[in-house]
Amino acid sequence: MPKDLKKRGRRAEKKRKLEEDETALETSTKRQRHERNSEPGLEFQPLENGEQDEAASGERIHLGETPFYGMLDEEEQEYFKQASDMLEADQFSDAEERNLFLENVYREANGKELKLASSQSCSRLLERLIQLSTPTQLRNLFVKFNGEFLHLVQHRFASHCCEALFVQAAPVVSAELLAPPEAVTPADPNEIQETMENLFLHTVNELEDHLGFLMTNVFASHTLRVLLLVLAGLPIEQFKNSHLVQSRKKEHVTHGVAADKQDEEKKLEKRVVPDSFTEALEKVMYKSVAGLDTSYLRALATHQTGNPTLQLLLQLELGHFGKSRAKDTTSIYHTLLPDDPPSADTESAAFINSLLYSTIGSRLLETIIDHSPGKTFKVLHREFFSSRLASLARNDVASYIVIRVLTRLGKDDLAAASELLCPVIPTLVERNRTSVIKALIERAAIRGVDTAPIAAALKTAYSGANGFDITHILKLNHAASRPADDTAPEAQPSNAGSNPEKLHGSLLTQAMLAVPGPLSELVLDAFSRLGTPLSLTIARDASASWALQAALTSPHASVIHRRKIIAQLYGHYGELALDPSGSRVVDAVWKGTQGLAFIRERVAEELCENEAALRESMVGRKVWRNWRMEAFRRKRGEWVQASRAAGADGFVGFPGEGEGEGGEGRKKSAIEMARLRHAKERERREREARDKGKGKEKITEPAAAPEATGSNAVEVVKEKKEKEEKSKSKDEDRHKPKEGKEKKEKKERKEKKEKKKKEKRAHVEETPTQAVAT
Repeated sequence: MPKDLKKRGRRAEKKRKLEEDETALETSTKRQRHERNSEPGLEFQPLENGEQDEAASGERIHLGETPFYGMLDEEEQEYFKQASDMLEADQFSDAEERNLFLENVYREANGKELKLASSQSCSRLLERLIQLSTPTQLRNLFVKFNGEFLHLVQHRFASHCCEALFVQAAPVVSAELLAPPEAVTPADPNEIQETMENLFLHTVNELEDHLGFLMTNVFASHTLRVLLLVLAGLPIEQFKNSHLVQSRKKEHVTHGVAADKQDEEKKLEKRVVPDSFTEALEKVMYKSVAGLDTSYLRALATHQTGNPTLQLLLQLELGHFGKSRAKDTTSIYHTLLPDDPPSADTESAAFINSLLYSTIGSRLLETIIDHSPGKTFKVLHREFFSSRLASLARNDVASYIVIRVLTRLGKDDLAAASELLCPVIPTLVERNRTSVIKALIERAAIRGVDTAPIAAALKTAYSGANGFDITHILKLNHAASRPADDTAPEAQPSNAGSNPEKLHGSLLTQAMLAVPGPLSELVLDAFSRLGTPLSLTIARDASASWALQAALTSPHASVIHRRKIIAQLYGHYGELALDPSGSRVVDAVWKGTQGLAFIRERVAEELCENEAALRESMVGRKVWRNWRMEAFRRKRGEWVQASRAAGADGFVGFPGEGEGEGGEGRKKSAIEMARLRHAKERERREREARDKGKGKEKITEPAAAPEATGSNAVEVVKEKKEKEEKSKSKDEDRHKPKEGKEKKEKKERKEKKEKKKKEKRAHVEETPTQAVAT
């Protein structure tokens, strides 16, 4: 007899084990019930009212127990896995084929949405489906999830599907305000007529009684924050990179469909929301902290999961509803800081001091500094920060609070803060607190504070053998000890050794280059005297190359600085164009040669010599296209015009350029040259016509008295005929094609001989007329 077929694999084994456990549990439950009923005197007794309330509250506490929605079988899992791969690859011929595929997938997933959402492998498919769904499909999915949101937002995988559903459904609410669904007749009679606004409000009503628990839930907290942003109408894309919405470890599930540029720009704009959303947001905000006094709310400030939600609630309260809410006794801000003003001997002062050095609580203090009312911030600055900026800036946690304080200071307070921070800049450099120095430079440039003391302090902190050492700030000191032949592109990978310290050093250098005056001069002088080996090392480094690009494109860089920096890389532009980081430097040289056309042409010739290698490399092809090397190789004139259009006023022309027609310092366009030729041709014709008219007038005039040379009327007539013949010959020569050099010389000799014969003939005829006259 053949053996029965058995399912194989870990999933099948897990499923069989689960079924066996359920069978054993059911058997034991029946046995216990039978034993209990068989004992005499033991009958079921209902709980009293107090005990029932305790049981109900116990069910509220244990909300983390998510119901089991079932599992997909192997065939369903295989189908949905293939569908997910097809959506990720996006190999559909057109949008119509993709939409048809999505409809088939939705038809197959009908009734299995909760299984898909709670599945580890298929929840990614549901996220991709949501991202590509139409408003109608989103409404249908919303209805399927309705009533189960409380459990889904707490699920490890389903919570991400709920978050994606909220994000994709948010623009539909704004679209319904412009075109209400009542005015649109549905094409499908089975289409759900519930508006997206009502669906969101139903979800809020379902979650509002459990907001306090959801704020501290690991999976539900990020979904709750997205829901708050949707109700407030804020652009979710701007918050996605911050810790307020999602963790940095979040897996970003995307589809392969190219996004529309207009749709991406709309995601960054603030959305229009109905008034019911504003009311729902206010209700959610105050129900989430309802029943929490100051001590419990301050404990939430240091909670790893509850802190981001509390930050967002505080930001929405002071930013969305106005800073005047801080005075309301029921507000979150007033609950956290009830003392007004918070002086040094109050509990609020102790709370603020405890947040200064807390890795979690300091983020809440940053939010308070950013969004607190102006008068309150001045009190906070005077009481807690003004005299302690130098010591706080040295701490790795409190330094971020110093950055927020510098952002809100006025000109006078910022000047005082600069005097406190400049002496400790060398210490900040040693501890890699360059973010504080960068913020101080940027705010000083905005407020108009003198940056000379900052430049002097940085010159002392980054001093080297030749003054300011740019390799020290870019963390490239080890490059000076490398041999000269170690600069080959294969010896130095562009991303080798990149770390956060290098990144912050590069950002500080870019901030210095953006400020006119001693700070930018300090960096530009250092780049000008680097030398070829160090310049190549910086150009190939993933972080430091951005500083070199900023130096080449800085509006404060003089022509002398740019010429020196570009000249250090002569002979290596072909190699740099093949490097991922160096290619960006070569692109920046195009803008850096503004006003230096002969240097731009020299770099282009060097790239042209390495054409074969550039065409074989992906980054090389980008450099070839950005520099318009096809036009340089085939149509040099067009390349010169394009390079001039890419520059600004004061462009220095190429050698020998501008010496043509017109006598101007720049080369004229084709239409200008044609107009100039036409004007010259018209002037010549008018001059010739004027000369002919004068000749006719002289013929009709009476003969003049004979001069001492013996000229008479006969000579005048002969001279006029000769002039007419010469003008006719010139006209004929102009319309004839150009002859060779030899033919032209023969023609000139022949004309000279004929001219001599005519002069002899005129001399012979002249003798009898003179005799008659005497």
